[in-house]
Amino acid sequence: MPKILILNGPNLNLLGTREPEIYGSDTLSDVKDRCIETAQKHNIDIDFRQSNHEGDLVTWIQEAIGVIDGIIINAAAYTHTSIAIHDALKMLNCPIIEVHFSDISSRESFRLHSYIEPLATKVIKGKGTQGYVEAIGTLAETLNPS
Repeated sequence: MPKILILNGPNLNLLGTREPEIYGSDTLSDVKDRCIETAQKHNIDIDFRQSNHEGDLVTWIQEAIGVIDGIIINAAAYTHTSIAIHDALKMLNCPIIEVHFSDISSRESFRLHSYIEPLATKVIKGKGTQGYVEAIGTLAETLNPS
């Protein structure tokens, strides 16, 4: 069974209460539940994690080398600042899907640059929780071709 890693960056632990007009009302637990449900439909095993610490995300990416078949990452603010996450992702030999709840291209100017996008197989933004469901579906098509 293919295994994917789903990583969530800083402040995403506050989903549901943090700026719901931008990020929606789903909590991170709701997102995880939808991901588990979607992954099960596609016969995919997931490892879903969140950290407010850049080093945790880098370590988890490094630990995934040669172990996972795909990654979904919402690095949140680190998307726009972290060369360390970019460099860690470069070491992976699997599809990378970048996900954002909001459409970062229509927000503040500092959110326009992504250090992840050049490495991503696909970028999904502005679809809320549904973006994760779409990302799992994309990986399922790649990892379980019919």
